[in-house]
Amino acid sequence: IKDMITQIIKNDSAYVVEVDVFFAVDKSPNYARERVAVDSRKHNPADFVLWKAAKPGDPSWESPWGPGRPGWHIECSAMSAHYLTFKFDIHGGGIDLIFPHHENEIAQSCAACEESSVSYWLHDGHVTNNNEKMSKALGHFFTIRQITEWYHPLALRHFLISAHYRSPLNYSVLQLEGASNA
Repeated sequence: IKDMITQIIKNDSAYVVEVDVFFAVDKSPNYARERVAVDSRKHNPADFVLWKAAKPGDPSWESPWGPGRPGWHIECSAMSAHYLTFKFDIHGGGIDLIFPHHENEIAQSCAACEESSVSYWLHDGHVTNNNEKMSKALGHFFTIRQITEWYHPLALRHFLISAHYRSPLNYSVLQLEGASNA
């Protein structure tokens, strides 16, 4: 992560303000400038953080810019580059990650390595529970282990492929019973 941020700074696509490091969206011609987070230290309101200064009580690590932690988006870019290289075939995630998360990943990965590319982006629809997005916070979600204790794994597989991957899929006992019967 630190190496990638250092490369982005060297490539003149990021800047340091105190301990924080911001990605400069003006250096990324295809960046969708929809998001605005208020921080008067930014050069552009749409700039996003690559490294955040440590806050009391939060985990932090030493860096060339001072103690802090990585921004959410840079973690994914660094792991992808490390394990898959800067060029790989498929990158997936929920439809809610298109912006800003994947947009930020693309911008910073290309800023770190000009040849960075992903051949296919696959964004899946959410599995809902009684037509509400499954959520740990709301306490209405099930793990695959739990479901396969109640139903055969092939029933779960049948249920999951019963809708287009980009469409939401409503989990209900009735739906799973139907998949199990099928």
